[in-house]
Amino acid sequence: GRAVAPVPAWPTLVLGALPLARFGTRAQRAAFLPGVASGEVVLGAALVEPDADDPREPATAARRDGARWRLDGTKTCVPAAHLAARVLVPARTAAGAPGLFLVDPRGAGVRVERQTATNREPLGHLALAGADGEELPGGAAALAWLVERATVGLCAMQVGVTDRALRMTAEYTTGREQFGRPIASFQAVQQRAADAYIDTEAIRLTTWQAAWRLAADRPATTEVAIAKFWASEAAHRVVYAAQHLHGGIGVDVDYPLHRYYLWSKQIELTLGSGTRQLARLGADLAR
Repeated sequence: GRAVAPVPAWPTLVLGALPLARFGTRAQRAAFLPGVASGEVVLGAALVEPDADDPREPATAARRDGARWRLDGTKTCVPAAHLAARVLVPARTAAGAPGLFLVDPRGAGVRVERQTATNREPLGHLALAGADGEELPGGAAALAWLVERATVGLCAMQVGVTDRALRMTAEYTTGREQFGRPIASFQAVQQRAADAYIDTEAIRLTTWQAAWRLAADRPATTEVAIAKFWASEAAHRVVYAAQHLHGGIGVDVDYPLHRYYLWSKQIELTLGSGTRQLARLGADLAR
């Protein structure tokens, strides 16, 4: 997050390698994880659909074909789809249960079209028409497990994005002078920066809390939603303040700050905005 580097770390390590290591068969792990460790294999997951709001409730269908599965549906905004050796695709079986399936994005029955994200990252639009899929054991539980860790991974990246944007702002405002003094000495600038610092630390704290509970195999649904809420709402305030405190140079594409704003917005809206997280938390409280 701090470098806003367009490398496939999140899709490969979090979306692909983690669920393979946890739920994959011995043959599946042997086929892909050594290549991930050596840096030769890129993986990903297709968690977004145009007609389904919740990745745990996919509209994509999976039908059995002997020992394999055939998948039909559409996935959008798939990270690293043009590089991935395999993409984990959530789909619903005829029995109504969702599951995860390993799909070769260059295989028969798969069409990949390039998309460009808000942060200018290349993504893939996957059209599946009888695409060959290999089931990952675990079913709905594996899918829910993946979605929670994918969400916390986004929150962790947002920590880096906001931390670096805030540090850039501190450096700029202490060096930029107006009326014979650094603008960082003005009370209004200090207050705005202090609020951004509090928001950044709130993102960090809630992310660590959710990550710790997941690492300890404790229930973390509420903590993940809280972390994503802060990573969405608070991060927007941080990068917005950073843009304002930089003035005109903040939106100059020759200056790196604009990339942090775009990355923050992309992360904010991926796997549920702050509003969706509040709705989820409210529904849990109402039970």
